[in-house]
Amino acid sequence: MRWVKPGLFDHKGQLCKRPRHVSAPRGIKMATVKTKSAKIIIPARRGRAAFVKKGQRVKVTNTHGTQVVDCWAFNADNIGEFMSMEHCRVSLERYRPKVGDNMITNLRRPIVKLLKDTSPGVHDTMMSACDRYRYELLGCKTYHDNCTDNMWVAMVAEGYKPTETPCPFNLWQNTPIEADGSIGSYPTVSKKNDYVVLRAEMNLVICLSCCPQDIKLINSGKPKSAHFEVL
Repeated sequence: MRWVKPGLFDHKGQLCKRPRHVSAPRGIKMATVKTKSAKIIIPARRGRAAFVKKGQRVKVTNTHGTQVVDCWAFNADNIGEFMSMEHCRVSLERYRPKVGDNMITNLRRPIVKLLKDTSPGVHDTMMSACDRYRYELLGCKTYHDNCTDNMWVAMVAEGYKPTETPCPFNLWQNTPIEADGSIGSYPTVSKKNDYVVLRAEMNLVICLSCCPQDIKLINSGKPKSAHFEVL
């Protein structure tokens, strides 16, 4: 379901008016992302989205090795259907997917398949996307970039209106369940240029955010860029 709010984009296709709660990327042109096999940079602390046809593959690369990338996938024909972590955990009967696994939607249908993972496979399916309120609780007194706003800005820039912010598939996020039941928070164990390949099981919109978390250690204290390709 494509959605373009009147007056949202100027004559050049740039975002000129944004949702009230969203912080516009500083100095970043919000032009429509082309779904070619060229490398698409996800700037540090920002997000990007792209349409992906059924059968195409999305290769997401941890350019520097230390960056967590929040990943969402939405049914392009019904944005209210999306990759759902709570449904994936039930279907997979574990909280970390493996190569060959299908990630499913809130309607319990396959939306992407994990075809390849060159990293040790340490990803997260439990933690919600960070938001302004998360950073306020962590002591921030002014606005802090966050994955929730990144998702909305990226989706709107591509002409889509999400119905909510689903829990993301947190690529390379090292937040394991500890023996005492607590959740740890550690730097990534991936290395430079590790990547995952996802195959679209339906026409979808992929959305990726380089997590801006710089208080906890998940990004080694310094958020960096990543990149992806639609193949």
